[in-house]
Amino acid sequence: MSMISSAESSKKKTMEKEQTPILNDHNKQEYPPSHTTEHILNQAMIRLFGCGRSHSAHIERKKSKQDFRIDHEPTGAEIRAIEEEVNKVIRQELPVSYAFITQNEARERFDMDRLPAGASETVRVVSVGDYDACLCIGTHVANTREIGVFRIISYSYDKEEGVLRLRWKLDSL
Repeated sequence: MSMISSAESSKKKTMEKEQTPILNDHNKQEYPPSHTTEHILNQAMIRLFGCGRSHSAHIERKKSKQDFRIDHEPTGAEIRAIEEEVNKVIRQELPVSYAFITQNEARERFDMDRLPAGASETVRVVSVGDYDACLCIGTHVANTREIGVFRIISYSYDKEEGVLRLRWKLDSL
């Protein structure tokens, strides 16, 4: 009886292993509230300015920065609108969920430029409610209510390069 049990156990472990997607290792441990906010800010910028996702980011627990290519220097009102949009999304208490798809499926929906060479065939899509979805292997909150309050602490605009740098932090609720 123990041999049957052992064989069944082995078969079950093999099936579970086959169903678990193999993803590339992640080389950095993010602070989940800040990393999830990065996703929300990216989508806010797309919606407000029609630009792409940030092309450079440094996301940390204490403060973070993201760079966006936009066609004009934003006004003070536009900076406030970014902050308001991000906080509006956070207050909606959206669930953060994951789905696994193939790279071929991802090509139809996402920009694949940042996918590292040699990435696994299976990729993970992270969705923040129905507000944002993108490929990501980082760590995130389960719900936006865990984030806190988003605050832009400073910004600069490089006219020559057309790059807006936003420096921001999260305040406790």
